[in-house]
Amino acid sequence: MAQPYLIDIDQILRNKMGRKARFIPDFLVRYLKKTIHQDWLNQFIAKEGEIQGVQWLEDCMHHLDLKLNVHGLENLPSDADGRRFTFVSNHPLGGADGVILGAILGRHYDGRICYLANDLLMNLTGIAPLFVPINKTGRQGREFPKMVNAAFAGDKHLIMFPAGLCSRRIDGQIQDVPWAKTFVSKSIEYQRDVVPIHFGGRNSDFFYRLANWSKRLGIKFNLAMLYLVDELYQHQHSTFDIHIGKPIPWQSFTSEKSPTAWAAEVRNLVYTLPSSVQH
Repeated sequence: MAQPYLIDIDQILRNKMGRKARFIPDFLVRYLKKTIHQDWLNQFIAKEGEIQGVQWLEDCMHHLDLKLNVHGLENLPSDADGRRFTFVSNHPLGGADGVILGAILGRHYDGRICYLANDLLMNLTGIAPLFVPINKTGRQGREFPKMVNAAFAGDKHLIMFPAGLCSRRIDGQIQDVPWAKTFVSKSIEYQRDVVPIHFGGRNSDFFYRLANWSKRLGIKFNLAMLYLVDELYQHQHSTFDIHIGKPIPWQSFTSEKSPTAWAAEVRNLVYTLPSSVQH
């Protein structure tokens, strides 16, 4: 069995920053390794070996001892007629929610799933085949529209977190930032019904304070993202509630509203699902 690609912060920094990476102090690199639990991650990655895709996600769930209460499974539409769907969810955790939704939908649809996700996740080779990596800057940024179109035109169901980043504390409530319109406009263009999902959960108070202070200080880099693996680590042995809503036909997104307005409406719908989906 081939040795899987292990997480190496030093190499990731070199890949992202090039020669500038050598100016990062050693103590900061050590802190990053501790923050992302590099050794803990690599133990799991090495144990999985060549396992990839949905099985990797399910093994990750077992490794983390995550438990689920899934409501509305009957709302998952059949794809026996060749249709493909866009699954959209709020993004409260930034880690475990992606793993869990991929495991649920991947098992239900025999692995025919993919994510639009941050390109940093491509460093996890066990799930890299499931990702369409998003990096809107640099060389890949010029190819971004083509990659999105290819994903929507493809034969896999798409899992999306339209907020683009995990939830923040806004007006005293843990909630997503406004959703991007891409899932609406592209679902119309490629005739994909949209399935709304609500994922229950939250990160630590430290995470939300850091995210809010970073915003107030005008720090453009997403500092809070560095702590997402630590949040995942803290979510071990947790139980989560997931509510799956009824599919929204792509024809429903009429020209009476803009794609941005429709995206906001679906976002609002998602937050009503815990009270509307039959238990």
